[in-house]
Amino acid sequence: MKPDTLLNQDPVHPHGAAAPPLHQTSTFGFDSWDAIDAAFDDRTGTAIYSRQMNPTVSLAEEKLAALAGAERARLFGSGMAAISAAILHCLSAGDHIITLTNVYGPARSFMSSYLPEKTGCRTTFVGGTVEDVREAWTDRTRLVYLESPSSAVFGLQDIEAVSGLAHERGARVIVDNTWATPVFQKTLALGADLEVHSASKYLCGHSDVVAGAVLGSRADLDALAVREGELLGAKMAPFEAWLMLRSLRTLPARMRQHQESAFRVAEYLEQHRAVRTVRYPGLPSFPQAELAARQMSGFTALMGFQLATDDIARVKRFFDGLRLFNRAVSWGGHDSLVYAPAISYAKEHAPERFAEMGISAGDIRISVGLEDAEDLIADLEQALSRI
Repeated sequence: MKPDTLLNQDPVHPHGAAAPPLHQTSTFGFDSWDAIDAAFDDRTGTAIYSRQMNPTVSLAEEKLAALAGAERARLFGSGMAAISAAILHCLSAGDHIITLTNVYGPARSFMSSYLPEKTGCRTTFVGGTVEDVREAWTDRTRLVYLESPSSAVFGLQDIEAVSGLAHERGARVIVDNTWATPVFQKTLALGADLEVHSASKYLCGHSDVVAGAVLGSRADLDALAVREGELLGAKMAPFEAWLMLRSLRTLPARMRQHQESAFRVAEYLEQHRAVRTVRYPGLPSFPQAELAARQMSGFTALMGFQLATDDIARVKRFFDGLRLFNRAVSWGGHDSLVYAPAISYAKEHAPERFAEMGISAGDIRISVGLEDAEDLIADLEQALSRI
């Protein structure tokens, strides 16, 4: 079944309602001792308390799992809640992780600072090629954590090749698939054990929900639901799940529009004299274009570009001169956003880390929304003329 059909076909709802009901409740009642006793024997299939299970959340989980080709999905209250739960699920005390130098900042902090202090697990940060992963391997490596493409410099990893290497050596693989979404990339089919998302981005898509997701096998997700899900307590709330169900109906259509507009914006930026380089996996000039075409069926709308100047005053003139792009963190919503990574990186990292991460003062990141592409290009043009 095609994604548009899959996400717009629901089971029959009470009273023939066209939209799914919102089960805005914390707890669920039972008729008898025996009924509640049986429910406790079925920890993942019967609603007892909404931290454990809620029918509205479960429907959103089923839709997302079907879209991604996963046996199960678990929704969380944020992307970092999902990421940390997935990582903890794969580790024991003292294990070793291999991940990317340019991995999402909070995930990097979780692996580099929190885990060593609390669990003795340590992490090696690498470029992301199969050779990088192989060279970083130790006899305690149990997890390879990928983000393809990354949301910093949009680097890709060969998910199939890295997964093959990890599985040969008895390790698990997690892939953050937030950028591509399951519409354009099936990481589990490429060999990943778990797929994670900041569902705040494209999956919810309206800049009004903070959420996360973990997808994978029935065995993994049932165990994760009972342990990391219930014990850490970061389950998605029913109202957010109801909003997500609304958003999933339009996800494929939104992705097509995001992609179309992003191509036009990226091509415009690539030709502009005030732009040094454009980082967008959908461009033929992208250094990993062949890999991008091989493991993704399409491209979304987050991209980066370097201005032809690193002079902060000139960069600020461009940044502050934009009229249609909201100056904000995050991405993947209906509205176009702009952000300068140097703002937060300068507060979080030593200057020498900029070069290591491939970030300069002139780096700009934009999330192309659902506005008309010509209007967005005109706005970029007038802002670029200021530098």
